Amino acid sequence: MRKRTDAMRIAGLQTAGTPGNIAANLAELDRAAADARAQGADILVTPELFVTGYDIGPQLFDLARIDVLAAVRQMAVNHGLAILVGLAESAEELGPRKLYNSAILIDADGRELTRYRKQHLFGELDRAFFVPGDALPEIVSFHGVKIATMICYDVEFPEYVRAVALGGCEALLVPTAQMEPFTFVAREVIRTRAWENQIYVAYIDHDGREGSTVYVGNSQIVAPDATVLARIEHGNGLILADVEPGAVARAQTENPYLLDRRPAAYRRLAVEPVGNVA
Repeated sequence: MRKRTDAMRIAGLQTAGTPGNIAANLAELDRAAADARAQGADILVTPELFVTGYDIGPQLFDLARIDVLAAVRQMAVNHGLAILVGLAESAEELGPRKLYNSAILIDADGRELTRYRKQHLFGELDRAFFVPGDALPEIVSFHGVKIATMICYDVEFPEYVRAVALGGCEALLVPTAQMEPFTFVAREVIRTRAWENQIYVAYIDHDGREGSTVYVGNSQIVAPDATVLARIEHGNGLILADVEPGAVARAQTENPYLLDRRPAAYRRLAVEPVGNVA
């Protein structure tokens, strides 16, 4: 794949990882970062909670206390690319045995560009360990592209994605831990989110099994017109795709959902009944 010099190349790492083994996962991340950079990537996205593992039980509390960011910063510098890493982050300021489900973006100089904490918690597994973040996704400029981060279930709320698109996001990066039976979310809902907002979406999943959770894989990077630029169904590996300058602006002109919205009507629908309810 030949990269345009003015494009930003995204790499996504789909992997089963080594649940509960931070050292092994950091070693895999280092290899993936080297491979991604060799293929021209500017940024590498990992799955949700990649460094620690997700469905691994109470050991999450101990693993969240380990400082992994120093190692990730050094990898980013060594390989000359940004890394969006998923991990469990201690939230002990809110009480004992509280965690955030976080994704932290480190740039190629080792600086933290943004830190996002999952807002929408899914099911008993999320709620057993995590508290929701309370900050909206931050839109940051990277290689001339406005990017934002969400985590897994967050992207299934259309109004949440629409909000960042209205804020100017051009590429939404989504570490995920999508599990059976929700393959259709990975394959179809993500394309819908890209299409209805005319933005790039990179949705990067685990594969294999962790505890009682069986992951669906199907990581993909989708263009603003819903074209799948790269996908891996199952197995470990990298996917790569380019964010082309001007593509989002063109798509939003050709398919002007954002411009044609009627927000006043939606607010009215929220408070006025529609039709007859028996």
